[in-house]
Amino acid sequence: MTTIAHDARIAGAQRTYPPRAAVVSWIFFDWAAQPYFTLITTFVFAPYFATSIAPNPAAGQSLWGFAMAAAGLAIALLSPVLGAIADASGRRKPWIAGFGTLLVLASCALWIGKPGDPSVIPPLLTAVALASVGAEFATVFNNAMMPTLVPPERIGRLSGTGWATGYIGGIVSLIIVLGFLAANPETGRTLLGFTPLFGLDPATHQGDRAAGPLTGLWFIVFVTPMFLFTPDYPAKRPVRAALREGLLELKQSIRSLPQQKSLAAFLLANMIYTDGLVSLFAFGGIYAAGTFGWHTIQIGTFGIMLAIAGTFGAWLGGKLDDRLGPKRVIAGSLLVLLLAVAAILLVDKDSVLFVKVAPPLPGAPLFSSAAERAYLVLGCLIGAAGGPLQAASRTLLIRLAPKDRIAQYFGLFALTGKVTSFIGPLLIGVLTATTASQKAGMAVLVVFFVAGLGLLMRVRD
Repeated sequence: MTTIAHDARIAGAQRTYPPRAAVVSWIFFDWAAQPYFTLITTFVFAPYFATSIAPNPAAGQSLWGFAMAAAGLAIALLSPVLGAIADASGRRKPWIAGFGTLLVLASCALWIGKPGDPSVIPPLLTAVALASVGAEFATVFNNAMMPTLVPPERIGRLSGTGWATGYIGGIVSLIIVLGFLAANPETGRTLLGFTPLFGLDPATHQGDRAAGPLTGLWFIVFVTPMFLFTPDYPAKRPVRAALREGLLELKQSIRSLPQQKSLAAFLLANMIYTDGLVSLFAFGGIYAAGTFGWHTIQIGTFGIMLAIAGTFGAWLGGKLDDRLGPKRVIAGSLLVLLLAVAAILLVDKDSVLFVKVAPPLPGAPLFSSAAERAYLVLGCLIGAAGGPLQAASRTLLIRLAPKDRIAQYFGLFALTGKVTSFIGPLLIGVLTATTASQKAGMAVLVVFFVAGLGLLMRVRD
């Protein structure tokens, strides 16, 4: 009864919402953070690491998987605890600022990644893991601000718009890197035909390495409006008292999960399918680099097309979320992902779905082979489904979780998204290292999407 009364008071207090400028500024957090995922973990730095720093692409995929696994384990262990403390203390912005600083510093450190220098591999992987921790924790506390920004019936559209805006930010940052910074070592020209800005040396891949510092600067510039214009939760109690109360409430919440069957089923489903999705995005560029021999320009162009598909997917998913409910959007997205991943495993450089095709020719135009075009189409399907899946997942959590413990449950949401997130990269890394086959490593993702979809069916929206 106390919780119900408290929720009612919160609902009454939230009949008025902040002005449009506050909402737009909050949305720009996704724009600010997205280059880490677009430039570093997916389309520029990760493939560059695998093809130019690691001994070979398979070893690079394996090493990258171990680093992401370590980061995922740290995020899984700490996110619900920090979320519970934030709920008890009230404020979100100090946490975003602290973890945002970690993201900025670790991203800038990636500049040291010179090609062919194995001595930089340990510090590079450490920096990537720390940047991942910073990005994910900052996102936990940013997500927890959503219920105070718009009425409940507009949460789906807000979430989808945020994801779409993030995708656009990823596109713009990728165009900057490919069009003006990263050049083909053979021609010395960028994708747009320019020589790299600031005298960046194509031979030492300075354009690829610049993705790290650009990510840090980008976050500082575009997260600033959120700190200036979006209201924070009011402070409740000092950190020491919040620590005690937060941990007690977290313990109670975990004990109560068996009685909240839909919420528990959703968190378990989210744990599994998010692991698959994160692994897919993390290794998609590396897989393409090893399968087709793509370099930064090809992978980056591929990334731009995926991000465009993701932008439309997230925007449309947000509208469908408010109309049909987040559960249906999640289920549809999972089906698309499952079919696309299964098809990608049947695409090789000289075959598409068991049909032999001509392999890519050296010096041929971009995506000129049938196999490359098939991979491109399937990748766009993945991009279009990934945005709605993530956006609808956070709105479904808001519908299911107690309103007075929203940061705590976003911490549990991050926990379930990360507690096994080391398993996906670890399995991909182990299977790839054992079989020396990238395809065998990626095949494990099918299991994650099937299991996640099965558990989602037990959730009552």
